Amino acid sequence: MSGPHTRPAAQSAAASVPAGGLTAAQVGRQRTRSGPNTLPAARRPPVWLLLIRQLTHFFALLLWLAAALALLAGMPQLSVAIIIVVLVNGVFAFVQEYRADRAVERLRDLLPAQAVVRRDGHRRTVAAADLVPGDVVLLEAGDRVSADLDLLSAAGLAVDESLLTGESVPRRAQAGQVLYAGTFVVEGAAETVVAATGARTRLAGIAAISQAARRPPSPLAVRLGRVVQVVAVTAVAAGSVLFGVGLLLGLPPRQGFLFALGVTVALVPEGLLPTVTLALAYGAHAMARRNALVRRLEAVETLGSVTFICTDKTGTLTCNQMTVAQVWTPAGQARVTGQGYDPHGRIDAAPAVAAQVAELAYAAVRASRGRLTPHGEAWQPHGDPMEVALHVLALRAGVDVDARSQREPEQLWLPFDPQRLRAASLCGGTLYVKGAPERLLADCRGDIQAALQAAHTMADDGLRVLAVARQPGVTAATAPTASSLDLLGVVGLLDPPRPDVGGAVAACRRAHIRLAMVTGDHPATARALAVRVGLCASEPVVVTGDQLPASDRELGELVDRDGVVVARVTPEQKLRIARALRSRGHAVAMTGDGVNDAPALREADIGIAMGASGSDVARESADLVLLDDHFATIVAAVETGRATFANIRRFLTYHLTDNVAELAPFVVWALTGGAFPLAIGVLQILALDIGTDLLPALALGAEPPNPRTLAGPARTGQLIDRRLLARAFGVLGPAEVMVSLGAFAAVLIAGGWRWGLTPSAELLAAASGAAFAAIVLGQLANAFACRSEVRPAFLLDPRRNPLLLWAVATELVLLCAFLGVPVVARTLGGSWPPAFGWALAALAVPVLLLADAAHKAWRGGRLSAAAAVRR
Repeated sequence: MSGPHTRPAAQSAAASVPAGGLTAAQVGRQRTRSGPNTLPAARRPPVWLLLIRQLTHFFALLLWLAAALALLAGMPQLSVAIIIVVLVNGVFAFVQEYRADRAVERLRDLLPAQAVVRRDGHRRTVAAADLVPGDVVLLEAGDRVSADLDLLSAAGLAVDESLLTGESVPRRAQAGQVLYAGTFVVEGAAETVVAATGARTRLAGIAAISQAARRPPSPLAVRLGRVVQVVAVTAVAAGSVLFGVGLLLGLPPRQGFLFALGVTVALVPEGLLPTVTLALAYGAHAMARRNALVRRLEAVETLGSVTFICTDKTGTLTCNQMTVAQVWTPAGQARVTGQGYDPHGRIDAAPAVAAQVAELAYAAVRASRGRLTPHGEAWQPHGDPMEVALHVLALRAGVDVDARSQREPEQLWLPFDPQRLRAASLCGGTLYVKGAPERLLADCRGDIQAALQAAHTMADDGLRVLAVARQPGVTAATAPTASSLDLLGVVGLLDPPRPDVGGAVAACRRAHIRLAMVTGDHPATARALAVRVGLCASEPVVVTGDQLPASDRELGELVDRDGVVVARVTPEQKLRIARALRSRGHAVAMTGDGVNDAPALREADIGIAMGASGSDVARESADLVLLDDHFATIVAAVETGRATFANIRRFLTYHLTDNVAELAPFVVWALTGGAFPLAIGVLQILALDIGTDLLPALALGAEPPNPRTLAGPARTGQLIDRRLLARAFGVLGPAEVMVSLGAFAAVLIAGGWRWGLTPSAELLAAASGAAFAAIVLGQLANAFACRSEVRPAFLLDPRRNPLLLWAVATELVLLCAFLGVPVVARTLGGSWPPAFGWALAALAVPVLLLADAAHKAWRGGRLSAAAAVRR
């Protein structure tokens, strides 16, 4: 069978390679057949179409209709305001989508600009785009692989494939295997032949998957669409009913039509879209302060809906820095502490053991090429991460490698031998060797059984294990076959978990968010890390990509559990996992940092990329970028997302309560056949919607998270549910209506009005002003009541949301302007009410707050009683 890095002999390009490479004529013919070695350009919709989509979705169409109706109703100022709202939000959304969909184009940056080939018997450098199948390509350490290549020969070749496979350790490649475009040579040299270019490479295949993957509509978009539909139907129905009532009351058809149009426009939530947008923008700003960069605003709320996180391993849960954790020597065990590549650490061992650790570390470094070098105030790794970790061990052990190396200059370097699984260096007559314990220990003298047992124990703990030995008195002639080595010991290396991962995993459990590790790494390594950070129990469910069932239904049943580990996955399999979990009703977050993660990042409800260590492709494919690469930052972002969802419900409650108070005067007028005068007019409603109510609604969108935000499961229901409707239509709205219509009627009666009579214009304006003031003051109290769905307003610290204090202060100023400035008051249709009218209007504040507190207490009692019954 062919593995992932081998090709059937019949398909191998190495089968017929000319000794001197292709001739110029052969290159020309091949280029005609295969085309340039470039990734195919993604087919993108034209820019104008993207913009049109953002200006013609359902909510935008509703606002366009509202603008047209406002113009017909003789309110051009409102029409212009609505059009501006549509254009600003449409352009903003267009820019976000345009930037987010450039992921596939970033894949082009992974191909190098040049490549070294052998053509016509000569070595030459050519543009990578000019490579053709059959070209002989020569590779050295530091080169980026420019096409899919078949290996003809290799000398100590190690290739970093983490961006394509997720494997954290470079792969040791040998003749007969395949190298993929976009990978990176970290060690050794090779002679290869081009097997596939351009659209036929593995990298292009991932690009095609990324391009085909389509982001699902966000939960917010779905919920908001339903809200808009309900509000639209309500507004049109109310306008139609009032048009009919107007005709029955004898209004001329044109006047009745314009009246109904005005009411319909007033009930359309012009401020809803900007309020939602600004709430999301505020949430995005809050996430940025916590090192989470939002690339699509809707992702803010989507994070709050997440029920399942599929996390990568390398660079996400771990530091992406190999380090030596344990050392076994014939004198005893040692544990090594320290952070990543920081040379400052500690070796916990007895003095005799520490001395042997120092000798082992020096030998391991001499048998390696990877080094750690100072770079300003930081340290820069060069070469194989495992070899860099061995150099770090030497520095922590106090070994001056450079000084000893000058006394023992290197005479011969033996790169990694894939047959003997070792690398060695002859220095000053001493051969230093490191390699796989199962092969190297067979050629060593010493306590081999104890060393094997230590190696097995380390491997069971998920460590990568190397054996280290040396042999003095060796010559260059005998070094390649040396087999009587002195065992120095065994080292266990790991990519350590980030310090805060354990707490973040526990927080996810409290939030009822399921976790799965989905990685391209080795299953034993992945399992050990999952247990170490608490992601799963001591006996987790661990499967590899080739063990995943072919049926999507069975796949969903397999992975839809908390703490599952899926290792050795391909990009296609990660994509299937995301789809399978979404099909089971989960809101899925997928983390990743490599090119191989890009398709799944686009398919998931929320794609999360690493900003510091991740690839550009992953970052461009993601909805959220973690600037610090900390898994714990995801938890902070989820908390902000949940708070944003709660804030949207807060200002929706606020808006709907206002709609009840605005619509009630028209309903009462219609039900009484006009005997009870109309308390407020259409222009006053517009003043409420766009003037006094907008700022408090925006302030509610900035309400900070509370300690209970991450307690319990995410609220994945509708934005508007029975609980919200009961508060708005059954408690808060009626309380406002009672006070506003009461104040209106009291001012009328005090002025001599009797039922069925037509009041004077001055009296009607004063009474209308009292009703208007009552609604504004009621909404002021309502803003504080809406800060919590369970706690009364007087138990909440107003200083936690200073924006709300500024908003209500502005609301009071606007109220005085709308009623006290003669020109404005005449235009709107109200006037400054008498003193007792103000007193009655002010009752809206205590009435609404008391009604809200009583409802919350009653509902809390019912919930407690229900819980007691269940117990």
